[in-house]
Amino acid sequence: MSTAMTKSQLVAAIADAMGSDKKTATAALTAVADVVSREVAKGGSVTLPGLGKMACRARPERQVRNPATGETMTKAADKSVKFSIAKSLKDIVNG
Repeated sequence: MSTAMTKSQLVAAIADAMGSDKKTATAALTAVADVVSREVAKGGSVTLPGLGKMACRARPERQVRNPATGETMTKAADKSVKFSIAKSLKDIVNG
């Protein structure tokens, strides 16, 4: 397996794909991340074509167990982010 791509490597790859400079690619990446974060934080979902769909899901109050003590406690309701992978990405990875 290869190592994870760093942000600077991603910015360089985006700049190369766009035929642009790294400053423009960084601005584009930051803008996409900001828009997705804002929308998901409001409870919405965002579809990234060819990658998948990111959505906010509410989790109800539930019983959890402290692994150190074995004590059962109630965890308050919260939200989590779910990412569903697009079929086209699955096909590329498995193809």
